[in-house]
Amino acid sequence: MRIDKSINMLSPAKAAFYSAVLPGLGQIYNKQYWKLALVYGGIGAGIYYINDNTKEYNRYRKAYFDRKNGLPDEFTLYNDNVLVDAQQYYKRQRDTAIMFTILAYFLNIIDANVSAHLKQWNVNKHLSFNTVELNLPNKKTIGLGVHYSF
Repeated sequence: MRIDKSINMLSPAKAAFYSAVLPGLGQIYNKQYWKLALVYGGIGAGIYYINDNTKEYNRYRKAYFDRKNGLPDEFTLYNDNVLVDAQQYYKRQRDTAIMFTILAYFLNIIDANVSAHLKQWNVNKHLSFNTVELNLPNKKTIGLGVHYSF
């Protein structure tokens, strides 16, 4: 068995580490620059929605506390129940955005690691796929065969 010297066994670990330190850096290490838009789009969208929902949550929360303390608030047309429901809604949306952002961050790391592993995959002219058609009584079956020659 011959070992290919061009395979760097630390490459997947490096790519995952780089992506953990700075999202997208593992994709740059793997030379998959087009994935940067996906990484920063996912994480950026999550951060945007976290900030937006936090602002709205704080607006309704402040209005509710102002009303309870006898101060005027910006939502004069809404009753107390609407303010409480709005706070719960925006808090739930913020928490969902936080989970989405964390998921996007971890998918970034996993993608960098898997892509680095797949770069080491041995694909050469000796590897081929063949389809085989088997005719059985009253049935037609298609199979897939893999052939590797030395």
